[in-house]
Amino acid sequence: MAADSEPESEVFEITDFTTASEWERFISKVEEVLNDWKLIGNSLGKPLEKGVFTSGTWEEKSDEISFADFKFSVTHHYLVQESTDKEGKDEVLEDVIPQAMQDLLCMNNDFPPRAHCLVRWYGLREFVVIAPAANSDAVLSESKCNLLLSSVSIALGNTGCQVPLFVQIHHKWRRMYVGECQGPGVRTDFEMVHLRKVPNQYTHLSGLLDIFKSKIGCPLTPLPPVSIAIRFTYVLQDWQQYFWPQQPPDIDALVGGEVGGLEFGKLPFGACEDPISELHLATTWPHLTEGIIVDNDVYSDLDPIQAPHWSVRVRKADNPQCLLGDFVTEFFKICRRKESTDEILGRSTFEEEGREIADITHALSKLTEPAPVPIHKLSVSNMVHTAKKKIRKHRGVEESPLNNDVLNTILLFLFPDAASEKPLDGTSSTDNNNPPSESEEYNLYNQFKSAPSDSLTYKLALCLCMINLYHGGLKGVAHLWQEFVLEMRFRWENNFLIPGLASGPPDLRCCLLHQKLQMLNCCIERKKARDEGRKTNTSDNVTNTYPGDAGKAGDQLGPDNLKDTDKEKGEVGKSWDSWSDSEEEFFECLSDTEELKGNGQEGGKKGGPKEMANLKPEGRLIQHGKLTLLHNGEPLYIPVTQEPAPMTEDLLEEQSEVLAKLGTSAEGAHLRARMQSACLLSDMESFKAANPGCFLEDFVRWYSPRDYIEEETIDEKGNMVLKGELSARMKIPSNMWVEAWETAKPIPARRQRRLFDDTREAEKVLHYLAVQKPADLARHLLPCVIHAAVLKVKEEESLENISSVKKIIKQMISHSSKVLHFPNPEDKKLEEIIHQITNVEAIIARARSLKAKFGTERCEQEEEKEDLERFVSCLLEQPEVLVIGAGRGHAGRIIHKLFVNAQRAAAMAPAEEELKRTGSPEERRQNSVSDFPPPAGRELILRSTVPRPAPYSRALPQRMYSVLTREDFRLAGAFSSDTSFF
Repeated sequence: MAADSEPESEVFEITDFTTASEWERFISKVEEVLNDWKLIGNSLGKPLEKGVFTSGTWEEKSDEISFADFKFSVTHHYLVQESTDKEGKDEVLEDVIPQAMQDLLCMNNDFPPRAHCLVRWYGLREFVVIAPAANSDAVLSESKCNLLLSSVSIALGNTGCQVPLFVQIHHKWRRMYVGECQGPGVRTDFEMVHLRKVPNQYTHLSGLLDIFKSKIGCPLTPLPPVSIAIRFTYVLQDWQQYFWPQQPPDIDALVGGEVGGLEFGKLPFGACEDPISELHLATTWPHLTEGIIVDNDVYSDLDPIQAPHWSVRVRKADNPQCLLGDFVTEFFKICRRKESTDEILGRSTFEEEGREIADITHALSKLTEPAPVPIHKLSVSNMVHTAKKKIRKHRGVEESPLNNDVLNTILLFLFPDAASEKPLDGTSSTDNNNPPSESEEYNLYNQFKSAPSDSLTYKLALCLCMINLYHGGLKGVAHLWQEFVLEMRFRWENNFLIPGLASGPPDLRCCLLHQKLQMLNCCIERKKARDEGRKTNTSDNVTNTYPGDAGKAGDQLGPDNLKDTDKEKGEVGKSWDSWSDSEEEFFECLSDTEELKGNGQEGGKKGGPKEMANLKPEGRLIQHGKLTLLHNGEPLYIPVTQEPAPMTEDLLEEQSEVLAKLGTSAEGAHLRARMQSACLLSDMESFKAANPGCFLEDFVRWYSPRDYIEEETIDEKGNMVLKGELSARMKIPSNMWVEAWETAKPIPARRQRRLFDDTREAEKVLHYLAVQKPADLARHLLPCVIHAAVLKVKEEESLENISSVKKIIKQMISHSSKVLHFPNPEDKKLEEIIHQITNVEAIIARARSLKAKFGTERCEQEEEKEDLERFVSCLLEQPEVLVIGAGRGHAGRIIHKLFVNAQRAAAMAPAEEELKRTGSPEERRQNSVSDFPPPAGRELILRSTVPRPAPYSRALPQRMYSVLTREDFRLAGAFSSDTSFF
């Protein structure tokens, strides 16, 4: 053949008509998904328990398939249940109808309060939904709907899957589904009708029964009985005003200054509007049969008071405005502002009065002009007018952000010592009217890195929040801050301690602003002690300050902790600056002690010659037990030493960066060691001054006993003697201790250069405070505000005792602790914390609203009160709560009364009608105003077991669900038929 001899001469086009079409590929993909999920065969579960649809766990898994270029998502919804043994049951239960068909008749879970719509409509525990993948896509044409339904039917038949399979059609908001379930010789078709306008004949039971019977088309006479479940839902929207207990804050009183100073330390709490917007009462008749009741367009037996089951749910107001939430949220908004204090208030309030006309040529003359230092009397009026008069220069008095009354109240609250004519004597710098509590609430500041709840920083944060919300907003915040900074300057210059701060070095567990204020207080303490020391001109012989017990205390101390304890004693007694008898503030010059220092340096290098031994001892604190100097046998005295300089966390970080930049070279390491040994050098000089003729070994025995090793040895005469020497690290060449010892001169602490320059540090703190923008200030104080809000929430929750809120508060504290410990927390995380606080506040407000509406406090019997409180608690935590006793129970009577009051208010009925309403149901019907409004929703479920399509077919479950609301009507039917004879 030609084709064999010349294979490439012709090309034949072959069309394979067995190739699968797009439709067949789609069916194959559906089957593949069902097989992957193992949804083939009969899987029977145990009968459904009551309420399991709400209390049980629902899960879902999804996949994506496509029909040509149209994508669908396939989702399997199922109730998690205990697995049953499938093997061994398949043979016995071959002819059993699928699980889904059996569930159609189950009455234990009618009208579940929270479930997928298909679960509510059909009572299914497991089903698969095929829906367009994109929200905007929809299957609208009838031909496409039929094509998808055919695909579903073929896939179910090919795989033997007995799980119902639904297809979502029309727009998604309509929630329209059609589907099918297949079993051995049986099939259930799921159909749906959705209308906007309801035909009048279908608004009652009799009309819906006609639809149901005509749809199943039962060939038997008489018809099998139809089981009916009915639920009517009534909505209460018109709450009476007295049912809402929240009182708005009295803004006028705050602005007028009539409120006491302590009011500024209190946080607002509660919702500004009723956080419960609606109450939904569902009256249910769960088991009725046709013929027992009448419900048509003329008359109905369905009286809600007579319903055997009542259940209630509350609809919460969407994001109710909450006072505490606003309080924190508005303050947080300041964090995002960019303006400086000067930009907010206009010209700088720190300008000198003649600054605008000053010329640069006058700069040096200002240094030579005598200027008296004003000594102000500590009073509120002086505080207020310092910044106010400068603000008035550029704006009118009426434009000041804060009026005098409000400002006076705040300043008295922050600085209670200003109310007295006599300033504080400085013996205590803490505002301890109430001693600090060791409770968990008080110590939250450790976790939040804020400040103690009785501290000045904490109070300042609350005052700034209050001003921001009620007294001038951002301008008021800037004004108060400038007054605060001026007050800090005033107290520094006049040696007045700042109240509300714990004594001692800055607490690194607190926020940086609190540390700065503590640092300023340290400076004031040092300066105050030094100034008082000059006045009293205390003698240099400090040992006289510790009479009697000094030696005994030294005897009782162990060698390891002696140094630290001595420092504590020195701190408790007097600061080293107080021993100064010189009028000089700095000891930078060497002229007055040149000879003394020269002798000390020479003595240090030669190891303690006669010149040094002849020096007069200075700066002794106490005798160090029974220790003596190694070379001359004199008693060893502990010197008065300088306290190390207190530091805030930013200074520590700055110091760490400087030390790290020195690098790892030998020169850098040496310089780093010298920088770190300033305190060591000071202590060596103090030791030399207190112990003339001492050596390095003597100093080590006191300062670091572990570096002086003593061993028992036998001398030449055979006696046991103690021989001591320095440790190995002390003998390293160029050791920093040896170098510092050789450099140290015998100078007592009172004449040394200060390790802590309080003047410089105070000026640094004051400058730091002055340059803070409101946004920076808000960032610093936000942990304090969150801390205060959490304490307020805990306090309010303890009054209500809501278990779910307790758990949320614990989670909120844990979350806040993690977020606020970072130096610069993200805004998003801070917003989450504030949102949590607002949510908890709303829950507590809802609890109070419900308690007021149900009158839990007015119950005379304790048992009824407990039942009502339990009922209210369930309303907050559960989607729907069963009313025990229905309309005849205690809660039911209260709910009935609420509806009666609302109906009377809506119809403007006179108050006398209430007496008539207490009669029988017949009397109530005769009244012009009904006790209940027309039901907002009517739901009915009709069930029957009917043979279809022929009288000799198997009797299979039939079900129809109907819901009727004001603008919505839906019928969802599941109709089963016997296919074994087709």
